[in-house]
Amino acid sequence: MGSGPSDPGPTLSPVPERAVAPVTPDPRPGRRVDPAAPGPLSAPVPGRTMVPVTAARDLPAPDAAVACAGVSVGYGRPTLTDLDLAVAPGETLALLGSSGSGKTTLLNAIAGFVAPLAGEIWLAGGLASTPGRCLPPERRRIGMVFQDHALWPNMSVLDTVAYPLRRGGAAKAAAREAAQAILAQMNLAPLAERRPGQLSGGEQQRVGLARALACEPALYLFDEPTAHLDASLRAQILEEVARRRAADGAAAIYATHDAAEALAIADRVAVLHSGRLAQAGPPADVYAEPDDLTVAGLTGPVSVLDAPVRAATAGRYTIDVGETSATVPAGSAPAADPAAPAILVRPDWARLAGPAGPARSADLPGVLDEIRFRGPHTDYHVGTPAGMLLIREPGPPRAAPGPVRWSLLRARLMPRDRSF
Repeated sequence: MGSGPSDPGPTLSPVPERAVAPVTPDPRPGRRVDPAAPGPLSAPVPGRTMVPVTAARDLPAPDAAVACAGVSVGYGRPTLTDLDLAVAPGETLALLGSSGSGKTTLLNAIAGFVAPLAGEIWLAGGLASTPGRCLPPERRRIGMVFQDHALWPNMSVLDTVAYPLRRGGAAKAAAREAAQAILAQMNLAPLAERRPGQLSGGEQQRVGLARALACEPALYLFDEPTAHLDASLRAQILEEVARRRAADGAAAIYATHDAAEALAIADRVAVLHSGRLAQAGPPADVYAEPDDLTVAGLTGPVSVLDAPVRAATAGRYTIDVGETSATVPAGSAPAADPAAPAILVRPDWARLAGPAGPARSADLPGVLDEIRFRGPHTDYHVGTPAGMLLIREPGPPRAAPGPVRWSLLRARLMPRDRSF
C-alpha cells in the first residue's frame, strides 16, 4: 500500500471488475446466476459498495453479513465442497480445521481474491461471487488480517494504516489524521514512522489489524493471525481482536487450527474436515457434544474408553471399568450404538481420587503413569482397564505415580467409525 498517488501500489492493487472464468452451470437447480442480472456483478456503481441483486434462486439468510450457498472452493480441484454457512451481523464465527481443510481458501473466496468453483457468496444481502464473476476485493467492505502480516516493506506504519482511507477517497491529510487516531487507540503511535522490518512479529500483526480497522469494515476476516506468535503475544492479539470487533459491531470469521483459540473467541464454531463442514454450533455445544470422534479430536483433548455400557435412568448410563462401575450422565452422538459405543471423556470430565484404598462407590481403578505440570493445570495420564485416560485438574501435581482411584463425572457415547 502506498501513501499517495505516486506510490507503486501494493501487490493486491485494485483491478477492474472482471470475469474470472466462464460461467459454468451448477448441476443443482437454481444455482446459476444470470450474468446480465443487475447488481454487484454488473458494471461498477459509483459510490455504492453493495446493492441487492436478482438471482435465479432465493437469497440465503437475507440478513446475514455473509452467506455461502453451496460453495466449493479450491485451486483447480475443490478443497472444501458444498458449504452452506451464514454469519449474522455482529457474530464471530471460528473456522476450525487442520492444515489443508480449506480455511484460508474460503476466506480468500469471501474476500474476493479467488472465485468459488461452485455456489454463491453473498455479502450484506448482495451477491458478491459466483464461479463466473467476482466483485473486486476493494468493493466488499472487508478488513482482512493475514497470517503472514502482508505489510508492504516500503511503507511506514502510518502510511500502511492510512492506505485504505486513501483508497476510499479521503484526502491525504485526512487519511493520515484518521490513521494517527487509530494508531493511538491501539497504542501504536510511537511506531508510526517505522517500516515493517523494524517491527516485532506482534507489532506487525497489530499494524495489520489497525489497517483492517481503518476501512471500517462490515466484516473482518482473520487468517490464523496468531499462528507465529508466542503465548503472551497471542493472548494480547486475541484480546485486541475481541475488543475491536465488539466496539464496531462488525461480523468476523476467524480461521484457526487451535481449538482453545476457537472456543475462546467465537460465538459459533464451524469445524471443517475432509472437505466438508463437519459440525457447527456454539463453542460449548461443539466441545461437549461432538458428532463424531474426528470432531471431538479437533475441538480439544479427548480420551476414548472401551467398556461395557448399559442404560440406567433417562440420560444416564452405567459404565463398567474392571470390576467397578459408575453411573453418570452421558449424551449420545448421532449414529452411536448404545450397545457397543466408543466412550468419549474430556479431561475435565474425570477427577483423581487419590492413592488406592478402600473403594468408594464412585471410584474406579487405575494406575497413574505420567504427570505433566503445565502451570495453570496438571495433566495426569492414567491407565485403566478401559484404556488410557487423560485427567486435567487445576493447580500443581497432587499425586504420585502408582495405583490411584478416579471418578467419572460425565461421558458421551460415540459411534466407533464415522468419518466425513
